Amino acid sequence: MKKVVLFLAEGFEEVEALTPVDVLRRANIEVTTVSVCQSKQVEGAHAITVSADYLFDEISYSNFDALLLPGGMPGTSNLMTHDGLKRVILDFDAHKKLIGAICAAPMILGELGLLAGKKAVCYPGFEKHLKKAIYTKLPVVKDGQYITANGIGSAMTFSLALVEELIDKDTANRLGQKMLVQ
Repeated sequence: MKKVVLFLAEGFEEVEALTPVDVLRRANIEVTTVSVCQSKQVEGAHAITVSADYLFDEISYSNFDALLLPGGMPGTSNLMTHDGLKRVILDFDAHKKLIGAICAAPMILGELGLLAGKKAVCYPGFEKHLKKAIYTKLPVVKDGQYITANGIGSAMTFSLALVEELIDKDTANRLGQKMLVQ
């Protein structure tokens, strides 16, 4: 079974965090949510509180196949200032593991220099943070081990792209059909 870790910080975009969790679990992918805050209770940008499975320092990240970063503000900024998370992201990059980021969150990857020469997308207005990336206007872009998406409206497509990459295209298509995704 594939294993995915999704990080939560105060001010995360709820749809961009919970849609991938839901869709990946429907595909029988194990998803673990991790708070980078002092508490497992993390409040999203729209005052929806989510209980993370773990605090950042409670687990090891070596057994995960993919890492996900939801957007939202100030959630993305809060993720970006967490030094431990930066180390985990760089480790996933070094081991060529799948990294997904949506909305403003691709700026974290861009600021770390991981998107240089790669096609990527983000929420409009954050392009300057995609250092040396090839910015596209597509809703979801996969290049190498990275999948980026532009925002809430692309959360379902983003999630199904993750399923396709982690399992296969047929599984993603079947799941999309069951959920009546257009």
